[in-house]
Amino acid sequence: MADEHEGSGLASSLTDLMTSLAVIFILLLVATLNNARQEVQGAKAEVLSRLQDALLRFQEKGVEVKTDPKDPLGLLVVVPEDLLNFPVGRSEIRDLGVNFLKQFMPQLVGTACEPELRGGISSIIVEGHASSEWNEKDPKVRAERNLKLSQERSMAVVQQSLDALNDPGLHDCFLDFVSATGRGSADPLATPEKSRRVIFKVRVKSLEQRHVIAGISPEAAEQENGN
Repeated sequence: MADEHEGSGLASSLTDLMTSLAVIFILLLVATLNNARQEVQGAKAEVLSRLQDALLRFQEKGVEVKTDPKDPLGLLVVVPEDLLNFPVGRSEIRDLGVNFLKQFMPQLVGTACEPELRGGISSIIVEGHASSEWNEKDPKVRAERNLKLSQERSMAVVQQSLDALNDPGLHDCFLDFVSATGRGSADPLATPEKSRRVIFKVRVKSLEQRHVIAGISPEAAEQENGN
C-alpha cells in the first residue's frame, strides 16, 4: 500500500510540474508575442511620423498621411484630385500630375528607403480607382471595364514614379517595394472627380515577416535591410 501511495504521489507531483511548466511556457509565449506586436506598432508609428515630416510641404497642399483604418499594418498617403487625377475613361496622367510626381516621389521613396526604415517596410502599393465611367448597361461588363481602367491608372503612376526617381538607389529600392493594383469603382468618393484617383499605401512588415527575417543568416538580413 505504501508503494502505491508513493507512486501515486510521484505521478501527482510530475503532473503538477508539467502543468506549471506548461503555464510558464504559455506566459512566456504571450509576453513574447505582445512584445513583438508592440515592436510592429512602434515601427508603424515611426514610419508614419517620418513620412509626415518628410511630406509636410505636400500636406499643406492637401496630401494626407494617416493610418489605414482597414489595415493594422497599413499607412495611407492620399493625394487630392487637384494634384493627381485622371480624365474620364482615361489613364493618362495630366501635366499637373506629372509635375507633382516629379517632386513628390523622391520625397516619399527617399524616406521609405532610409536605412532606419527600409527593413521594417513590406511594400508600397499604388492603388488605382475609378468612378462609374462607362455607359455600359450590363453591370458586370461595366465593373470589368472600371477595374481595368483603375489598374491602368495605377500602372501609369508606377511608371511615371520610376521616371521621376533619377537616383539609381531610390529607383531600385522602389522596384523592390512597389506593387500596383486596381479597385475599379468599388470605393467611390463624394464626386466622380474625386473617385478618379490613385492612393499610395505603405505597409510595414508583419509579425511573421519579422520572425522570418530574424531567423535567417546575418548576411541575408543585411541584404533584406538594404545595407
